[in-house]
Amino acid sequence: MTILVLAPHADDEVLGMGGTIARFSSEGRRVVIAVLTGHGEEKHPLWKPEIWDLIRAEAKVASAELGVAELLFRELPAACLDNLPAWRINQVVTDVVREVQPEEIYIPFIHDLHQDHQAIAYAATVACRPYLEIGRRIKRVLAYETLSETHLALPYLAPPFQPNVFVDISDCLEKKLDAMRAYASQLQSDHLPRSLEALRALARLRGTHIGVEAAEAFVLLRESI
Repeated sequence: MTILVLAPHADDEVLGMGGTIARFSSEGRRVVIAVLTGHGEEKHPLWKPEIWDLIRAEAKVASAELGVAELLFRELPAACLDNLPAWRINQVVTDVVREVQPEEIYIPFIHDLHQDHQAIAYAATVACRPYLEIGRRIKRVLAYETLSETHLALPYLAPPFQPNVFVDISDCLEKKLDAMRAYASQLQSDHLPRSLEALRALARLRGTHIGVEAAEAFVLLRESI
């Protein structure tokens, strides 16, 4: 089985489902991660190109830690997707899905606070329409939760993240934390969302939902049998 993880930014894949990626890889499933944003093809209004060399080098180390089969990078401009036409984002995501041909795909939660996450989730939904040839191959579409983004949308204005799928990562939690350590430029200190302490705490909490030591949670968006 080939599994595709769409990450708006490098580190979203670890924050959202690093333990699940490690578990799937250890079970012999082919996991492909696509990091969809970077500097972009034009001058970025916020960051110099050099920062992406660092972050992408960190992403490669993190992916190796998790046993990822392939790591892809695309050049949508980070933090600027709200200024791009939807068709352009949709095309990039569709091309990735067509290239990888996954049976299962994981995307960010469409109601995350970050507009890049929203845009990628929407584009993935467009690409994975089940009546299209590209979508018929995909048997499951799930959304992951990303600390620092998923639970910060304004209450009552958007549906909350209410998971209905849980993956036991008790044996892979340390792998997830090691992968996050690789993202030294993105890692935050304790008591902040992108910290090892926060990742461990969320994994413990999700574990209590299914009576295990640690888990990751997802929303099942579509399943075709």
